[in-house]
Amino acid sequence: MNQQFRNRQLPTRNPLANLLVVVVGVIVISVSLALGFVVFVGIAGFMLVMAAIMTIRVWWAKRRFGAQKTGEAEQTSKPPPANRVIEGEFTEVSPPKEKDQRR
Repeated sequence: MNQQFRNRQLPTRNPLANLLVVVVGVIVISVSLALGFVVFVGIAGFMLVMAAIMTIRVWWAKRRFGAQKTGEAEQTSKPPPANRVIEGEFTEVSPPKEKDQRR
């Protein structure tokens, strides 16, 4: 079986046919490589755009919710001043009386 691969020749003994096979093979391989490169660049570009969109979205959400959290934290972490006075009128409301449960 090794003998068969050692003496391997091109498909025909005609030099023009052999040249045509080589030229067509080179063209097919070149087109395949170019098409593969274009598809790779397209997919990589799409992934880059999606990563940028996700990064901006996460940054925006962190900034938006972070500002709310820090605002709440600043309000709750500060102790109220000792001389704070709330002015106004109030009316004392007694709790409702229990109704007769027989009805």
